[in-house]
Amino acid sequence: MMARSYHMTPAEFRDHGRRMVDWLADYMERVSEMPILPDVKPGEVISQLPSAAPEAPEAFDAVVRDLEEIIMPALTHWQSPGWFAYFPANVSPPAILGELVAAGLGQQGMMWSTSPAATELEQVVLDWLVELLDLPSAWRTAGPGGGVLQMSASDSTHIALVVARGAASGRAGVDSLVAYTSSQAHSSVEKGARIAGYQHLRLVAVDDTYAMRPDALANAMAEDEAAGRTPAFVASTVGTTGTTAVDPVAAIGKVARAHGAWHHVDAAYAGTAMICPEFRHHQEGLDVVDSYVFNPHKWMFTNLDCSAFYVADRTPLLSAMSILAPYLKNPATETGAVIDYRDWHVSLGRRFRALKLWFVLRSYGAEGIRHHIRRHVALARDLADRIRADARFEVIAPVPFSLVCFRHVTGDEATKSLAAAVNATGEVAVTLSDLDGQAFIRVAVGQTYTDQQHVDRLWSLLDSLAPSVPISGASNRAAPA
Repeated sequence: MMARSYHMTPAEFRDHGRRMVDWLADYMERVSEMPILPDVKPGEVISQLPSAAPEAPEAFDAVVRDLEEIIMPALTHWQSPGWFAYFPANVSPPAILGELVAAGLGQQGMMWSTSPAATELEQVVLDWLVELLDLPSAWRTAGPGGGVLQMSASDSTHIALVVARGAASGRAGVDSLVAYTSSQAHSSVEKGARIAGYQHLRLVAVDDTYAMRPDALANAMAEDEAAGRTPAFVASTVGTTGTTAVDPVAAIGKVARAHGAWHHVDAAYAGTAMICPEFRHHQEGLDVVDSYVFNPHKWMFTNLDCSAFYVADRTPLLSAMSILAPYLKNPATETGAVIDYRDWHVSLGRRFRALKLWFVLRSYGAEGIRHHIRRHVALARDLADRIRADARFEVIAPVPFSLVCFRHVTGDEATKSLAAAVNATGEVAVTLSDLDGQAFIRVAVGQTYTDQQHVDRLWSLLDSLAPSVPISGASNRAAPA
């Protein structure tokens, strides 16, 4: 008698795989009808699962049953076309299929020698993106810089901080280094600075569009230098998380360069929009940038995780990240003719992220992605116009891309109540935030399948659920478009 293998056979995998692809296709068709936010209490999922892993194998049917009955009711449906909350974490059928193939192939792409195709495909798709987004040609693999796929923009920012620390170490001690970013920048800058050992972080003042002020940056850097500290790192943002404010990259870059500081640009959300020429003025000045990141896993229909990180010169990156243990030595690396992406980030092991991005770029084509980006922006701007025209609301920030930020004119209580009422319907999801001590609602238009009908439904809910205001107290002040 043959010993039991316990493995799922190829035949069983084929059957179950077809079933799960059908299941996912069904999910795509029905997700718009599901309540977006789950109605569960903390610990509810845990209470329905065994406290220990099974000793004996379980039937796949049992796994699928628990997926439906335990997991699904507690999911937040980010893939609903009614998702207007945080920036999207989009998927698409080509990305799902690319992820499936990558999982099945199981590549460990830490070095060229461990998977030549994984390494070289990543080089190709990142070079494609340089052209598609009109990034500096020096960032292509053949130039002094290059790109790499990371887990997230936060990881990329952390790495940029570490590289900047190393670049500044020849002229100052770590204790004196200072990092700078906008008061509206993502929290990952502060977290990354802490992890990288920076003891000084300056949050620079912003203008009335919530963009960093270059003069305030210059003054802060001069003050630090006068006090014996060393400006080492500046982070600009193209599309802040709070309001999609756009920092003046060129002006900030000149200030950073004048003080010898590394200049990093976080375009995590808005970077995808640069595939459309009409948005590229927002990133003017990339010639004075040392590193740059954007997330295809937000608005380019490629599922998590897939973050594109570029450097203008890879030498300081490799200097900070490369450690060659004896067991990693190989003839290809020794030739110097290949890229080993293990030297471009903290982790040694790495997944075949490039495959799903390749699937997406080929399946949509540049024109398909441009179509959807333009559609989302048009929908957002139409919504902003409706909000501006209503005396109950005020738009509180410009709308350069597809995020609309507004509040109820009577104040925080009405704004918070409106957000809660809208989310309670289960049909749409928005995010409540605050700025300058005042509550506001963020509406991010950008989920893969969001279209006119979904924005119309959101507006209908806002219109019906928002309290009215006396005519004498009406206001629809609007930030500049």
